[in-house]
Amino acid sequence: MKAHDGMYIDGAWRPAAGQDVIEVVNPADEQVIGTVPAGTAADVDTAVRAARAALPGWAATPPAERAARLTALRDVLDARRDEIAETVTAELGAPLKFSQAVHAAVPIAVAGSYAELAGTYAFEERVGNSTVYQEPIGVVGAITPWNYPLHQIVAKAAPALAAGCTIVLKPAENTPLVAQLFAEAVHEAGLPAGVFNLVTGLGPVAGQALAEHPGVDLVSFTGSTAVGRHIASIAGAAVKKVALELGGKSANVVLPDADLAKAVNVGVANVMSNSGQTCSAWTRMLVHRDQYDEAVELAAQAAAKYGERIGPVVSARQQERVLGYIGKGVAEGARLVAGSTEPPRETGYFVSPTVFADVTPDMTIAQEEIFGPVLSVLRYEDEEDALRIANGTVYGLAGAVWAGDEARAVAFARRMDTGQVDINGGRFNPLAPFGGYKQSGVGRELGAHGLAEYLQTKSLQF
Repeated sequence: MKAHDGMYIDGAWRPAAGQDVIEVVNPADEQVIGTVPAGTAADVDTAVRAARAALPGWAATPPAERAARLTALRDVLDARRDEIAETVTAELGAPLKFSQAVHAAVPIAVAGSYAELAGTYAFEERVGNSTVYQEPIGVVGAITPWNYPLHQIVAKAAPALAAGCTIVLKPAENTPLVAQLFAEAVHEAGLPAGVFNLVTGLGPVAGQALAEHPGVDLVSFTGSTAVGRHIASIAGAAVKKVALELGGKSANVVLPDADLAKAVNVGVANVMSNSGQTCSAWTRMLVHRDQYDEAVELAAQAAAKYGERIGPVVSARQQERVLGYIGKGVAEGARLVAGSTEPPRETGYFVSPTVFADVTPDMTIAQEEIFGPVLSVLRYEDEEDALRIANGTVYGLAGAVWAGDEARAVAFARRMDTGQVDINGGRFNPLAPFGGYKQSGVGRELGAHGLAEYLQTKSLQF
């Protein structure tokens, strides 16, 4: 798609307040593919004012009508799924097949789920002599990341719209084109002016202005834990609600009675997916000491198959960061059994699929989120040791457990300090709540739990 040179505010594309632009770079070939405006605090203020003006009308719109608008939005996105996939591939570098299967298909499914939920959700109920109402929280400031650019937009915008909220979106500066495409879809679907607004820009400028704007009632942010802390401090000073989906260092626990080959192969695939740029990726594989050597060999073999199948990481800065972690892993004594400390290509921000063995729980690569195609394989002595290792980071976003006895896997998963666990390769469920324990965040996305984040409760006594 051709980039817009303005902001989508109050139902139209409008000139930005300033003249600065952001270059959008294809990470596969390092070529500039477009520019978008670098929004300022003035742009954010205009957008928030438009959202506040539109709020009373949209909040009063019957849920069935909001559901109809969401259905129309889902249909527009579905009709443009090829363009979505091509746009994400161009600005993120994801292979086209992956963009089609995940970056386009998943947000369309999520939008559809909220179209249905908006028409069936119980926005009011009787409790004794009271009527309890669930009302929209107000204007939402949504700040989204680059790794799943459209999915993260839809995971915030769809429930907010279903709840009756209005929105100002600040997308990641690396992937703003698919955000502009989403704004086009909103317009085509016939949502009222001001209900959805888009301001492109840099985090420290436009993102900061959105988080601290007094006209914003809820800040929904997905990104790093460090930035999440900063946003929480801003919101806390204003007693403003936040929803934070932050970092992860998820454990993939392979119990001794599991199908080892399947667990390892699926685990490697999970880490290599999206070039490792997934907050919920199972980047720590925990294997019993008696099966450890076999698991390491299987993981190295599996990783080798991804050499030409994964795309680049998103930027030169991200490539440098990931390679720095690989170098630190080697320096701290981990054994590199797949991958390299050097880029595999001269052009493009590529990182080789990487597997580390002999990783101990205290190593940097076992504690910090790398956000690249890097897997650490750790050994454990028994289930209690595995649980200690699995819970031994500041994060708690996701995880996996494999066992021949499903009940045993469930029992182990229930003891993990994490928000979502896949049992024996359980499939993604767009209706299941997603979010973290500990420093992985506050609140939940997807399904009814995701809708509840955008509602506030009022009770009337009779």
